[in-house]
Amino acid sequence: MMVEGAATRLARLLSIVPWLVNRQGIDIAQAARELGVGETQLREDLGLLFMCGYGPMTDELIDVSTEGGRIVISNADTIARPLRLSRAEALALMVGLRALLGAEGVTDSTVIERALAKLDEATASSLDASLTRVGAVLDDDSAEQVRELVSEALRRGRRLHLRYLVPARDESTERDVDPMRLVSLDGRWYLEGWCHRAEDTRLFRLDRIEQATVLETDGTPPQGATTRDLSAGTFVAGTSDPIVTLRLGSGWEWVGEYYPIETSTTSNGATEVTLRVGETDWVRRLALRSGAGVVVVDPPELAAQVRRDARGALTAYGLEG
Repeated sequence: MMVEGAATRLARLLSIVPWLVNRQGIDIAQAARELGVGETQLREDLGLLFMCGYGPMTDELIDVSTEGGRIVISNADTIARPLRLSRAEALALMVGLRALLGAEGVTDSTVIERALAKLDEATASSLDASLTRVGAVLDDDSAEQVRELVSEALRRGRRLHLRYLVPARDESTERDVDPMRLVSLDGRWYLEGWCHRAEDTRLFRLDRIEQATVLETDGTPPQGATTRDLSAGTFVAGTSDPIVTLRLGSGWEWVGEYYPIETSTTSNGATEVTLRVGETDWVRRLALRSGAGVVVVDPPELAAQVRRDARGALTAYGLEG
């Protein structure tokens, strides 16, 4: 016997609730026939509805009575009516669908396009009779031209030459990249590819690509190059990245929650965390702006650099004693 999937049963439950609400007191056998399900299955579905509702409290759950073989449902008004999106919800859904439509790897876009067409029509009619279509523009500060060039390189299997801004060093670098995929994370677009300068897989934020050129050189990444697991975020520490130890004062404990740390210990009201970092410049800037809230404990050379920077800043303001 084939086991019914959860999605199939959920779809049936969502359809039978409003149907039954509008046929209060219907006989169970008649309801089963008209719904096209077995009477046993319908009774099981009705039993499951006791645990469904818009909240966890007893008075927020659907109430089902089958006394005398007739079905009476109450407290189900919230799902007895067709779902209607607010204007803001519809626009948010349109933006998400347009982002998905432009993402790499979407091979069948017909379903998305049909949904967008229906949303366009419905939303435009609710705004102004003169509007025939609502436009949703995606803007994460990345140049549309750069995104198009990256997509072209991926489509044609060509290498990219990039001039890329590295904020941590406040410099622009030139590098050749074999593109692997275009991804959207936390509202930003990224190119992931094999960087010949670093000889490793790297992520490049599109809004930091100052110039991109599609080369006629084959852009197939070297054998063994793999995309990274980005489920935990854009930064994935490597085993060769340096380990930094920070002492966090009161009010700066969030650093240990925001960044992926390896260890954390608390003693005498202070928390020490260790983490791997790709660049240490941001750690130096964090320590300087914290006003002793973040102290670099290790490595010694980074701690010494922070002290020199702090003394230099005090001297510039005439505060060095």
